[in-house]
Amino acid sequence: MKFLLVCAALCLINSLCMASGQKDIDMTMKKETIKGATSDIQVTFIGHASLMLENKDKVYYIDPWSETGDYSKLPKADVIFVTHEHFDHYDKDLIKKLSKPDTTIVTTETVAKDFGKNANVVVLANGETNTVDVVKIEAVPAYNIQHLRDGKNPFHPKGRGNGYILGIDGLRFYFAGDTENVPELKGLQNIDVAFLPYNLPYTMDKAMFEDLAKSIKAKYLYPYHTMGTDQKSIESIEVPESIVRIRKFEK
Repeated sequence: MKFLLVCAALCLINSLCMASGQKDIDMTMKKETIKGATSDIQVTFIGHASLMLENKDKVYYIDPWSETGDYSKLPKADVIFVTHEHFDHYDKDLIKKLSKPDTTIVTTETVAKDFGKNANVVVLANGETNTVDVVKIEAVPAYNIQHLRDGKNPFHPKGRGNGYILGIDGLRFYFAGDTENVPELKGLQNIDVAFLPYNLPYTMDKAMFEDLAKSIKAKYLYPYHTMGTDQKSIESIEVPESIVRIRKFEK
């Protein structure tokens, strides 16, 4: 049985590598299935930077925001990941609605202060790791260097926000949060599925996006956090090392 599982995983990897450089555009799909080592991982594209992952009866949310969809029809969370405190990533009221008594919130120190000592909150700083509900978590930097508020202060200062790499059923998912193509991210390795932001002035322009994507070499690459970005510009992204998959995130 183990031999068959290993063979299946190798076939998946080979097929993905052979398909590198392809572009897959579907502006209607809101959910799709990604094959893990032993099971399916369902990805629901809710909107903006908000996603839901389902695997083996577990439900994981990334940056849920009530403005992106009707969450009343979606299941409660086992783990909620919050990249930083900005309103389009951190919606405290919605987090309460999505939470069960045993729901874990993985976030930054700034957001964690909002929940108090009794909440089931895991705080991670850039570079720290943890395992929650069998998900292996790495917090990586997410910040601006070039794009500044009023020409002085970064929209996202260094050390304040996280991106997350989640290990789920043999695959590594990278959710970048709000970031530019900062140096620390160029060395990320073994990323299977990457979600990178593409909108100005808060995150990356096209050149930054393609530069970081070519460094990471994810098998699947999804542009997200694209609100206000021209659709033709998104569809023109070229990353030969990856299968670029363009999905509808906005309402």
